[in-house]
Amino acid sequence: MGRPTEVRVRVPASSANLGPGFDSLGLALGLYDDVEVCATAEPGVHVEVEGEGAAQVPCDETHLVVRAMRTAWALFGDEPAGLRMRCRNAIPHSRGLGSSAAAAVAGAVAACVLSGRDPKLEQEALLQVTAGMEGHADNAAASLLGGFVVAWEQVGNTSARFHAVRLDVHAGIAPVALVAGVESSTKTTRGLLPELVPLPDAAFTGSRTALSVLAFTQRPELLMAATEDRLHQGYRRPAYPGSADLVDALRAHGVPAAISGAGPTVLALTTDGTLPGDVDTAGFTALPLPVDTLGAQVEIG
Repeated sequence: MGRPTEVRVRVPASSANLGPGFDSLGLALGLYDDVEVCATAEPGVHVEVEGEGAAQVPCDETHLVVRAMRTAWALFGDEPAGLRMRCRNAIPHSRGLGSSAAAAVAGAVAACVLSGRDPKLEQEALLQVTAGMEGHADNAAASLLGGFVVAWEQVGNTSARFHAVRLDVHAGIAPVALVAGVESSTKTTRGLLPELVPLPDAAFTGSRTALSVLAFTQRPELLMAATEDRLHQGYRRPAYPGSADLVDALRAHGVPAAISGAGPTVLALTTDGTLPGDVDTAGFTALPLPVDTLGAQVEIG
């Protein structure tokens, strides 16, 4: 493909971990950030932000999308002299719905297109860029590829590479994101995790992670067992007690539920997009969201 000067990228939100799959399982959700980028001959970066995070994120070269673009251009080359960018954000920030991964994917894909490359043919490189910025591939892979992803890191003698496999989600799963009214820091919640966990807990969580692949793709009736976790959610409970209580309440009513990513959003895996009426969701906004099946989408010109 030629080298366009304008591109629009739409990137879905994501929910990571899904209970036991810490840093390895992700699900793309139908809530989107839209980023429009124009390459200019005039040096400088101009950024406009609307929607989520508009009052908090920087509007200069330190914006995460711009940083992702430059990380990608270090690989692809052909960085333009200047940029004009407009972000229309619908993914809540610091809520556990992969807003930072979505921004990284949007920037990397935009840079790829503006370098005259086809992002569908460069998915491996794009995953390295975006997962490398995140430190793990679950959210980035889901936003890039769509659907349900299994992600892992292969550590070699001199470097590490990220990998992901995309799978189709069973049509009988209707996610509902219960978005908390407060924010959570991934750095803070990771700091609550122990360096060592008991072997029985590790074995339990490993079995549930394997079961998740079957449950999300073929056997949704197994989701209650498949979303059980003993690896991270219990240790993180002090960071989001209200969210942990909501997970417990939903599960007590027969709804498979887990903390979404680093929280404090809760992901409920319903069959029809509705929740039990007697579950108290005060302090949360319920968003029935379809599974996104396409991942990052590009419109040129």
